[in-house]
Amino acid sequence: MSIPLSPFSLLTFHKEMLTLKQINDNKDEVIRRLARKHFDATAIIEQVIDINNKRKQTQAILDANLAELNTISKSIGALMQAGKKEEAESIRAKVSEMKEGNKELEDSMKDAEEKLTGLLYTIPNLPADSVPEGKHAEDNVVEKQGGTMPNLYSQALPHWELAKKYDLIDFELGVKISGAGFPVYKGKGARLQRALINFFLDNARDAGYLEIQPPYLVNAVSGYGTGNLPDKEGQMYHCQLDDLYLIPTAEVPVTNIYRDVIVEKKDLPIMNCAYSACFRREAGSYGKDVRGLNRLHQFDKVEIVRIDTPENSYSSLTEMVHYVQSLVDKLELPWRILRLCGGDMSFTAALTFDFEVFSAAQERWLEVSSVSNFESYQANRLKCRYRTDDKKTELCHTLNGSALALPRIVAALLENNQTAEGIKIPKALIPYTGFEIIA
Repeated sequence: MSIPLSPFSLLTFHKEMLTLKQINDNKDEVIRRLARKHFDATAIIEQVIDINNKRKQTQAILDANLAELNTISKSIGALMQAGKKEEAESIRAKVSEMKEGNKELEDSMKDAEEKLTGLLYTIPNLPADSVPEGKHAEDNVVEKQGGTMPNLYSQALPHWELAKKYDLIDFELGVKISGAGFPVYKGKGARLQRALINFFLDNARDAGYLEIQPPYLVNAVSGYGTGNLPDKEGQMYHCQLDDLYLIPTAEVPVTNIYRDVIVEKKDLPIMNCAYSACFRREAGSYGKDVRGLNRLHQFDKVEIVRIDTPENSYSSLTEMVHYVQSLVDKLELPWRILRLCGGDMSFTAALTFDFEVFSAAQERWLEVSSVSNFESYQANRLKCRYRTDDKKTELCHTLNGSALALPRIVAALLENNQTAEGIKIPKALIPYTGFEIIA
């Protein structure tokens, strides 16, 4: 049974990304590990420690003042009863003066807390020890590779040309309606989209994931909870009038279900999946990287999310990686798994495996999934905890993965399965499409 806790506050210190205890107790280790993400934390860690020490000193003075205030306040009534009115009035004046001083201390505490929280929000998660060294995507390590590379017939086309030839996707119409990066799917193109969504959701259900249908807009608190804010603020569509954000992935609303919640250990792991449209302002680079479906502002994706104990989270990560591999195998796509290096990892992840499928007509690998363990980083922000066997509460670990993102899967399916007769549909997908070939 889940027990809801008090409302979320950005100024509550047990919710920070890296806890103050982690930073105070292991300063050098925190700095060393963040360097693997090519983040120089030396100055900011020193600043955090300095502000926190001053905050604690102020708190100690305030606590002492409040104790003294409590004691002398009690004496006023006794003095009045004893007829010592002048002495009582003198103490009352002192109480008033102390209260004013305490207010200044409280204001100083609040200011320190705001500064401290702001600094902590800018510090990334610590990478796991198994994260490879490296700065760029070229430094990622290929862990595993599978599937069969297709032999295309001589007149093979890239997917954007196939989409036009078979009237599957209208990119120009999307530009007319919205702008670049918002394609319009038509006929069998739309049916292929729907088929993939249902295929992924049914597979997730069969693997034990509970389906969630989440909102597509979230408040700022939810964005901070998963670490998308403030790190990805410029990449998220913001509805300013209502101060809501369009979700970049279903990870955000689904993981926030467990914000300010204590979960019973027997109920872990929690396994959720969700389909959603995803919205991202930043469309990336130019040229072939953004042709057709390669990079969009709006796209469809099925996401898997897990909440688990720290001791089991890496077993969960392995299971999630195997599950995503099963999907690309069923779709008969050539694939490879990359262990991301420190410089190519996200702000919030401790360890990430990327899945890529080979796009034969483009002759390049396309990323279709990232599967990550965030350890306790998001749970610190969310105050997502579980009750241990000895009835204590500990932070959970959170994980998520794309299972899968549709655009590049569609691109690879169209390109890799094209023949002179048309585009063949993988056997596992035919019950969902209702057709075997696009011709």
